[in-house]
Amino acid sequence: MLATPQPQRMTVEAYLEWEPFQELRYEFVNGEVFAMTGGTLPHNDIAINLLTALRPQLRKQGCRINIADAKVNITPTIYRYPDLVVSCDARDRVALDAIQYPKLIVEVLSPGTEAHDRGDKFKEFRTLGSLEEYVLISSTEISVEIYRRGEGRLWLYTAYEIGDSIKLESIDFECPITLLYEDIFQFESTENKEGHSA
Repeated sequence: MLATPQPQRMTVEAYLEWEPFQELRYEFVNGEVFAMTGGTLPHNDIAINLLTALRPQLRKQGCRINIADAKVNITPTIYRYPDLVVSCDARDRVALDAIQYPKLIVEVLSPGTEAHDRGDKFKEFRTLGSLEEYVLISSTEISVEIYRRGEGRLWLYTAYEIGDSIKLESIDFECPITLLYEDIFQFESTENKEGHSA
């Protein structure tokens, strides 16, 4: 497979015209383009598990949910690809190129992207006035972290681990954390710990 050369710098107009014809997805940050690398199977499975759980409720609320291939327009010169994005804004329901008013953004963490997702990406995402929650889900252990918008520039932090229920307040959704990790990690019920062979 031939890879399309990655230009060093381009205008946002050139990026929006060029990127749909590329085999890879590219983020755009202040004139530079960055190829998106593929994730692991657990990374992908977590995103699908969350999408499957959220979609019925979000459909009732009239919200739009996208994974992987939907970019978010953060500023006129920044476009990012989160792992999952939810918008309940009517303007985004008819969007063709990018989501502009996300309510919820989810990143599934991997060792190669974790620092970036916690750092630059979160710094950029929290400038979006519509964003109410930013969720970080580990792909290597059972761990979920949620940042919720508070007053002014305050973001409230909550960590979840095995045995917890996760609450996404922005879309009024709750589920056990194990639902996100279904078919990824094995969960042993307490009554079956004795005498059960794999």
